[in-house]
Amino acid sequence: MKKHTLTLLALLLISLPVARSKDVTLFVLAGQSNAEGWMGRATGYPADTKNQDPSILYYWNPRDKGVKPDWTTMQPQNGRFPEGHFGPEVTFSRKVLESGENPAVFKFCRGSTSIGDNWQGPGSRKLYDAMVTDLRHALQLLKDRGDRVTNGAFIWIQGESDAIKPENAAAYEERLKTLIEDMRTNVFHDPNLLVILGCDEKHSAVQRNPIVITAQEHLAATLPNCIRTSMLGLPKADGTHLRPEGLVTHGERLFDAYRTLKAGSAKNPQTTPITNTPVTNTVSTNAAVGR
Repeated sequence: MKKHTLTLLALLLISLPVARSKDVTLFVLAGQSNAEGWMGRATGYPADTKNQDPSILYYWNPRDKGVKPDWTTMQPQNGRFPEGHFGPEVTFSRKVLESGENPAVFKFCRGSTSIGDNWQGPGSRKLYDAMVTDLRHALQLLKDRGDRVTNGAFIWIQGESDAIKPENAAAYEERLKTLIEDMRTNVFHDPNLLVILGCDEKHSAVQRNPIVITAQEHLAATLPNCIRTSMLGLPKADGTHLRPEGLVTHGERLFDAYRTLKAGSAKNPQTTPITNTPVTNTVSTNAAVGR
């Protein structure tokens, strides 16, 4: 009886699914509400007609307290609506998958946040440090799985809240440049990391202080491998938040920007795997996190 039991146990263990390591391309999607998909009610989640979502790795910081963030596959997030919500990452990552890469999307977004007051910069123990801490945790999880991670892009959809205060708007370009340089130097360890910027041009505060748009345009024109995208013409649920169909198109625009950068970059963004790079700027896991 004991022998048969051990044999059955061995067969069961053999039949269990095993996570296989693979090459993945990491994308960081960060910013405020339109990056999060604040009005992206999951009743409008785009149909996965090609069954792509199970092949797309997805990590986000869940709103449920006590839930430990971990990698899963592309799906609606919890927190905003009973059925969940989604952002531009869905169509963006599906397009990346269609192009032949295996996307791993790390998402860290907070609505109504500015760089000046909330994100700040490296060493501030504010939102930026909290994101970097989470990102390093996510990278370690991929490394533990045996996945080989290469650099995709840093996607930053933000700026509306900085436009509210004239002093934050005036300092926006230099502060955003600091975040980009830290991402390239101390996080991704890749000076050629692709960077995609975006902000709602029609937001009321941006209309009053369009300097944040000018700042993004100037960074896109002067920094290597950096591009700015537009939200003009995308359908909205209110004065600034994109409707589900707007988020779908926004994701497509972000992919077009990624494809443009990748085709024109002087150096292939897939450099030394970042999971094998020593962590030199570890920040506290107690960093403050806003809404």
